[in-house]
Amino acid sequence: MISAILLVLITIFLPPVGVYLVSGCGADLLINICLTLLGYIPGHIHAFYIEYVYYKRQEEHQQGFVDNRQAPGVYSDNVQSGGRQQGYGTVN
Repeated sequence: MISAILLVLITIFLPPVGVYLVSGCGADLLINICLTLLGYIPGHIHAFYIEYVYYKRQEEHQQGFVDNRQAPGVYSDNVQSGGRQQGYGTVN
């Protein structure tokens, strides 16, 4: 809970840093940097959407519900899976 609040506070000031902490260095980060440079508000909207998907998938996994559908506009596997690591060669 505290990590989520800290992440939201970081995202309020620097949206790309919040996206980097959740999704790592990839397409989502590049998209968020471009959106933030084009306008501060679009960068915020994208960052909060990425974080929403991440925490929603994490909560669903804790409740035993696994949604294998891809969230639209999210390219990070870490965000799509809610942060759970899939083992090498496993099928979930």
